[in-house]
Amino acid sequence: MLRKRLLILTVPVLALCGTRAGAVSLPAAVDRVSPRVDTVAATGGADSTAIATEADSTAGRGDSTVRVSGWERFKRFFTESNQEKRDKKFDFSIIGGPFYSNDTKVGLGLVASGLYRMDRNDSLLQPSNVSLFSSVATSGFYMVGIRGANIFPHDRYRLNYVLYTFSFPSSFWGIGYDMNVDNANASRYTRKQNQVKVDFQFRVARNLYLGPVVSFDYVDGLRFERPELLEGQRPSALSLGAGFVLNYDSRDVMTNAYRGWYVRLEQYAHPGWLGNRDVYGSTDLIVDYYQRLWRGAVLAFDLHTQHNYGTVSWAMMAKMGGSYRMRGYYEGRFRDRNLTEIQMELRQHIYNRHGVALWVGAGNVYKNFKTFRWDHTLPNYGIGYRWEFKKRVNVRLDYGFGRRQSGFLFQINEAF
Repeated sequence: MLRKRLLILTVPVLALCGTRAGAVSLPAAVDRVSPRVDTVAATGGADSTAIATEADSTAGRGDSTVRVSGWERFKRFFTESNQEKRDKKFDFSIIGGPFYSNDTKVGLGLVASGLYRMDRNDSLLQPSNVSLFSSVATSGFYMVGIRGANIFPHDRYRLNYVLYTFSFPSSFWGIGYDMNVDNANASRYTRKQNQVKVDFQFRVARNLYLGPVVSFDYVDGLRFERPELLEGQRPSALSLGAGFVLNYDSRDVMTNAYRGWYVRLEQYAHPGWLGNRDVYGSTDLIVDYYQRLWRGAVLAFDLHTQHNYGTVSWAMMAKMGGSYRMRGYYEGRFRDRNLTEIQMELRQHIYNRHGVALWVGAGNVYKNFKTFRWDHTLPNYGIGYRWEFKKRVNVRLDYGFGRRQSGFLFQINEAF
């Protein structure tokens, strides 16, 4: 039976605001760089209390400084932390707290995020973002990583990156829908993974970017209860890939778009001469659209499809579930060579820094187009709470429902 995991975020209880003018401090808000894994905690468990802070600071001109008391910092967090701070080189914040889940047990998660501009005189330039994320739990689960999107002056170039390592006591149901849908196939194992992914994009036309992308993945599956579910494959997998990314981006703001399009096509090759034992290719496509409706309402649409061809290991197959799509499904329970998923979300601002979101979606994993079956399509829907942590950067608490499974998710930034 699927183990559910739960995290409930309460209102931040500690806040420290500001940074010294000109000081270099920690990084930023998360945008999309796939795959996304900076989850403070996944699905499942019990109440927890989050702690939000902003970097300790002094502000002033010349050699003079103005010291701010802890109580003033606390008040400013709730009144000013979501206001744009163009006078800062780095608008930096930390949020985190304890969590509990059936799989990871008691743990502590922390995300440090910040926004910055490479050209502070360009008012039209979107802010770059970067975030550091980490979690640790008594079960032996740990994760640490960094991700970000750096926008160069005049938006001529973009650099996207994600680096992380984690160890997770997880479950494995095998490969393919027929195996995955059978609860009796659930078996325990430990997944250790390291990933580095970087792309550098050149603007080739208005809102259109093209550039190279490289990736490194190493997955080590340990202590499989039922190794026969691997179908003779090795428990470890190394994948080195190179290719290109084509990106059309007309969103007004990357971290919380109100309007525009986002279309991202990634094409990879994983050839033998790079040291790959499994030689395969992969294509990943994202199509997002955002439209304002009535006052305070945004309708967001997301289509994602991933296709692998060649000799693909169990660890590199397309996986359903997680913090961004098919929310509420155990990430990796449903896996196969190909995946298609779609979702639509209504985001409504309610009052001050508070908002809600409702979404519906569906997804399907399949070996190839010949084996695609409509009755294997899995439903998804849910409701979420939004709190504006920084300017156009939301903390979200989502509760997602799937077929005979559900779960809470806590994350920074919108799901898409």
